[in-house]
Amino acid sequence: MSLSLLFPGQGSQSIGMLGDFPSESSSTITIREVFAEASEAISLDLWQLAQSGPDSELSRTENTQPVLLAAGVALFRAWRAAGGAQPSVLAGHSLGEYSALVCAEAISLVDATKLVRLRGELMQAAVPIGVGAMAAVLNAELAVIEAACADAAQGEVIEPANLNAPGQIVISGHASALDRALALLAERGARKAIRLPVSVPSHCQLMRSAAEQLGEALAKVEIRVPNIPVIHNSTASTLDSAAAIRGALVAQLYSRVRWIETVQALRPRGVSRALECGPGKALSGMVKRIDAELSCATLGQANDFAAALAH
Repeated sequence: MSLSLLFPGQGSQSIGMLGDFPSESSSTITIREVFAEASEAISLDLWQLAQSGPDSELSRTENTQPVLLAAGVALFRAWRAAGGAQPSVLAGHSLGEYSALVCAEAISLVDATKLVRLRGELMQAAVPIGVGAMAAVLNAELAVIEAACADAAQGEVIEPANLNAPGQIVISGHASALDRALALLAERGARKAIRLPVSVPSHCQLMRSAAEQLGEALAKVEIRVPNIPVIHNSTASTLDSAAAIRGALVAQLYSRVRWIETVQALRPRGVSRALECGPGKALSGMVKRIDAELSCATLGQANDFAAALAH
């Protein structure tokens, strides 16, 4: 039975995350060690931020990204240290791709923490707060959403950004264009859309300038061939060279998150079990909608972690 570990992205953070592991357990020691290493890399106490907030600080993109990176890597290392099975393939949703690459030893934790901190800063700087927006459109076909976005653009940017699961597609771009797209979608039968509480319109062409600057930073970072294959967001495939991985991380900022295809790529690789390696349960919910026969549990709480180990 082959295993995959999946790493969540922004939106999975919450104050107190990973805080319910017993204080003296070996897993907690491992988790705190990872947070300490990541914190030192950017001179910010990520564990304090994760446990105490305030939420206004935890939710800032440049803070959220290193906190979630550390959380995913910490749970992975705790899982392996506790005797959890070695996964045969990894994947991460948006930011989670960086966690996957650290766990595959393609990028060091220190380098990745600095990168995602910069990534968050660049993303926020690329589009002033209030100019961009994102919304999840429920129970509408991709072709219908693409057509509505094309008709609503009117010289601005609005496009499908996250293909999360059947019936759950996120659109991203200029706030005014998003308003027009949602109005058109409502006219065309889309019953529900949920505006997302984000300050940055991720995975659309408004992130091109941020991606170019991120590419300059990535060029200076050592990247190795992963020792565990990682399925990338922008290609929905694994890559086996440092240059290709750098290119995928740059493209990821302005490209669609092809999560449906990513999950569909697991079973042909022999994967029958997946674990969500981070706080929250967002990815496990998506997996169930994409492939009901693929088992997916979570590791983000102490009881769930213990249950997964005992599985």
